[in-house]
Amino acid sequence: MSFKRTLAGIFRSQDGTSDRAKSPELKTRYYQMSKDKLFDEVSATLKKIPGYKVLHEVPSVGEITLEKRTKFGRIMDITISIVATGPMRCGVDIYSATRGSFGDLGANYRNILHLFAMLDKKLSSYKVS
Repeated sequence: MSFKRTLAGIFRSQDGTSDRAKSPELKTRYYQMSKDKLFDEVSATLKKIPGYKVLHEVPSVGEITLEKRTKFGRIMDITISIVATGPMRCGVDIYSATRGSFGDLGANYRNILHLFAMLDKKLSSYKVS
């Protein structure tokens, strides 16, 4: 992680992915799967990652809410959205925010990268470049 990202994290306590993200690591990930199957795979993968607690799942909307506690006791709320862009293609976006008014020093950015790494590892054969 760059020094610039840590410096920006002094003031920011949230980060997210999108199609229009400037950073390539924060771009939406696409997979060649149906929405229902992708939701099940993502949900199963997230439940196995230590340190993250699945709070809420809404399969009809394609949204999973997670919680992670930092070493200092702060709580991070993470929302994973799965959107069908075609019959057999879906996009995955992640939004992570830390509760409180202080910055996160890039912790939300690292959460997103960690979660995408786990999903990419599990779903590598379905990933669309």
